[in-house]
Formats: sequence, structure tokens, C-alpha cells
Amino acid sequence: MISRLLFSRMDNSPLILFRILFGILISLESFGAILTGWVRRTLVEPEFTFTFIGFEWLQPLPGNGMYFYYILMGLMGVLVTVGFRYRLSMIAFTLLWTGTYLMQKTSYNNHYYLLVLLCVLMCFFPANRAYSMDCKRNPQLRSDQMYTGVKWIIILQLFIVYTYASIAKLYADWFDFTIIAQLMESRKDFFLIGPPLQLPFVHKIIGVFGILFDLLVVPLLLFKPTRKWAFIASIFFHLFNSIVFHIGIFPYLSLAFCVFFFEPETIRRFFFKKKPVPTLTSGVRPAGASWITGILGIYFLVQLALPIRHHFIAGDVLWTEEGHRMSWRMMLRTRKGNLQFRVVDTETGAGELVSLQKWLTPKQRRKVQAYPDFAWQFAQRLKKHYSAQGQKVAVYVMGNAGVNRRDSYPLIDPKTDLAAEPWNHFRHHSWILPSPYEK
Repeated sequence: MISRLLFSRMDNSPLILFRILFGILISLESFGAILTGWVRRTLVEPEFTFTFIGFEWLQPLPGNGMYFYYILMGLMGVLVTVGFRYRLSMIAFTLLWTGTYLMQKTSYNNHYYLLVLLCVLMCFFPANRAYSMDCKRNPQLRSDQMYTGVKWIIILQLFIVYTYASIAKLYADWFDFTIIAQLMESRKDFFLIGPPLQLPFVHKIIGVFGILFDLLVVPLLLFKPTRKWAFIASIFFHLFNSIVFHIGIFPYLSLAFCVFFFEPETIRRFFFKKKPVPTLTSGVRPAGASWITGILGIYFLVQLALPIRHHFIAGDVLWTEEGHRMSWRMMLRTRKGNLQFRVVDTETGAGELVSLQKWLTPKQRRKVQAYPDFAWQFAQRLKKHYSAQGQKVAVYVMGNAGVNRRDSYPLIDPKTDLAAEPWNHFRHHSWILPSPYEK
């Protein structure tokens, strides 16, 4: 069964079209990050960035280096689009994108993580076997077919993303639509759509549709009688997200995925009219098929396990944030805090409050004052700074934080020297005080 799903043959038109769309979108994402000022605000202006914990060595290039970094990524996207040295271009973009993803999490987005995964997969897919400059340079590379595993790998990855996104919404603040009202409130000044987005019945429609769409869209796209309607719903859903939330290429990337749900003949007829009908071979398994199956099995087990890890970590993930990232927990909460940092010389006992304005950008301050892991990382940064000056210091954090505009409560134990605490990715940290919202 698995062997047939992975190693049968099919027309490769969906993959070829997806490569072209994917290349265009990653190029637009890279160049757009420069043009919109995202690179400047996130990677150039800050004195340092908050990396994923364990990647503190991965800091932005100095000066204008990150502009050239993103220009290079954009050029790699162009090369992927036209299929020029596809494998090398795709690997280069993957390394560059993964690097910029890991070097900052102040602007963390689940979609950035999804793009990392897709880039890794695309490095292995034979997406340059038609309508590519590689084929013009080497006609022997040309092929009109691919293994069916390419299609099912993409679909399974999407199914995991959407299903977990739907399950994550099954909690109180989504059911009573309060989080939706909060998300829409900041859009009240949008032209034409702003006022309607503030209406309670619109919040209910968004809430119900959000859960049902995420849960059902993949099965409905797979089922031929409902495919057309699911595709229309996808267009509406993703264009709505693009207009309202301004989340870059992700809505359009999600629409591009739909090419894998339509029959290859349909894709070929609409987009590649000169492409010949392939004569599909059968029964030919690639060398190392067992290894491929095993590696894919491990990959998808990890993808299934990561989003549920927070259930095995003590505490409410909405409060502690432990296990939140890489779990497809999208648009579920807002946080606000007013944490203060006090540095105490361990030898003299002299202490002083830290001026966050001197250290951090406004967006970094909002994160440090409301998110436990950001607070811990900033404490480590302070410890390192004072250590370089020959001082041994302890860092204590005081103040409150709140989730989804509820009342604020103490977030971090003020008696704990946060600079002396280790970090564990898969365990609860006792210095994060218990959630006041759990009943």
C-alpha cells in the first residue's frame, strides 16, 4: 500500500507548475521583505536579535549585509522559477531561509516554519524535469512523469498543518469569539471592510468557518465532487487572510498547493498545452526505496509529535508558551506585559533597573515584557554583557503579564536569578509562575 502510494508513476505537471509558482512566491517574499522595511526593522536596526534558543551564534550580518542576504535569496527564487541549476538554487535558498528563520523569532510566524519544511522537501523533488533551463541545457534530464509520492508527501504535510490548526482553535477564547474580536479590532480602520469586521455576527462566522475550513479543506479537495467548491472556499479564505492579516506569501502559497489536488491532465491542459501526454512506466522502484520510506516515516512522526508536545509539559501553553512554536497554533492569543529587569552585583549586592529602551527595539520590548523565553534570553544577554566588564551579576525579573486582554498577573518568580537558570526545550521551567487562568 505505502509502496504504491509512493512509487507509482504519474504526470509531473502539478509539480512543474508548483515549482514555477513556488519560485515566484519565494522571490517576492525575499524582495518584498526589503521593500516593506521588514529587513530593516527586524534584522538591521536591532543591536542584536532574539534567535531560537541554541542558535545565539547566528546573528544578522553587520551593516547592509542583510539587504544583500535577502537580495541573494530573491535571486535564488528567480532561478528556481526558471529551473536554472535548480537543485543548487533550491538548496542555497533553503539554507539562507532557514538561517534567517533561526536568527530571529521576534517576528516569528508559523508560515515561516512551514516554508522551511517545504524548502527542504523541494530540494529532493525532481521539479526541474520539464519547462526548465536545466532541461534546455541537458535534454536527457527531461521527463514527463514523477513518483506519486511527491503528491502525497505535500498533501500529508498540508493535512497535518490544517488539522492541528483546527484542533488548536478548540478552546474557550475561540469558542466565545473574544480572540477574534481582539484580532479584528486592530483592523477597524481598514477601508470598507473595517466596520463590518467589528460586528459580533461576523466574528461568529469567522470563528466557525476558521475551524471547519482547517478541518475539512484537505478531505474536500481530495474528493472530486466537492473539489471545485473547496477550491472556491480556499480562494475566499486565503484572500481574506491576505487582505486582513497581511501575512505575506502564505495565502498564495496555500492556493498554489491546490495544484496537487487536481488531476494532472487538468493542469497540463490549462497550463502546459504543448506538454506531451506521458507514457507512464510502472513497477520501477528507485534505488534505496526502503531508506526513502523509512526517512519519510521518521519525518512525519516528528511532524505529528511536535504539535502535541505541550500536552506533555506541565502548565498551560497559552500562559507558559512552552511548546507553542512549530505546533501550528495560529492566531490564538495576544500577550501584553510590563516586566522589569533588575541586575544585582553578586559580590557587592548593588543593583539597578535595566532601561529596556537602551537595549531593545519597540517590538523586542513587547516580546521581552510578555514572553517567558524572551525574558530568559534577555537575562542571558545581560549576564554576558556584565561578565565582559568583569562583573558577576544576577538578573531578577518582576512584573505582570496577561493573555487575550485578561487581567495581568505575575509571570516570573521574582526571587529566581533568571541568568543562572538553564533552558530545557521539553520541560516546564519552574520559574514561570502557574497560570492564573486555569480552573
